[in-house]
Amino acid sequence: MSWSALVFGLGAATVLSVLAWLKPRPVVLWFATGALGIAVVAAASAPDVVPPGLGALVGGLGLAVAVFGGGPAATTALNLAMGGDVAPGLHGGILVPARQVPGDAQSVAPGARREVLRGGLTIGVLERVATAGSIIAGFPEGLAIVVAVKGVGRFTELDAAEARERFIIGTFASLIWACAAGLAVHLAIR
Repeated sequence: MSWSALVFGLGAATVLSVLAWLKPRPVVLWFATGALGIAVVAAASAPDVVPPGLGALVGGLGLAVAVFGGGPAATTALNLAMGGDVAPGLHGGILVPARQVPGDAQSVAPGARREVLRGGLTIGVLERVATAGSIIAGFPEGLAIVVAVKGVGRFTELDAAEARERFIIGTFASLIWACAAGLAVHLAIR
């Protein structure tokens, strides 16, 4: 019974996560969260012997949930936290006030804005694959590597308060989602 609930929960979470990715609606994400919760509980109570072929199915579904659900989870968390106050940029980043570079003879025009945190979609997908993969493989130390690489890579863009807040909230929401999906698989195939 728990294997059926696990496959059903991960399958439903996968479908709902993909729908939330394609057509962002918070209600779809909330249902995906419930399905992922069912999968985690079912995985925790699953028998120790994995039926043949089920490990690969569970692993694939878990990675799909991690990758597709993490983006909408981060977006929903950011919308809840920021209330839509931060303007989006053309390339997926956010617009923050332009800064004057010390020693630069040219001044920045008043009200000028620059885009930071570009490429977050691609970085988020890679982050979630690495996070869920580390947990599934039983290497939770990999999370430290993921967080360190992401922090170092974005360090120069975090001078604006809006960028710091979005970076922290988005990263935590994405990581928590990927960890939950990876945990469901890890518990099932342990």
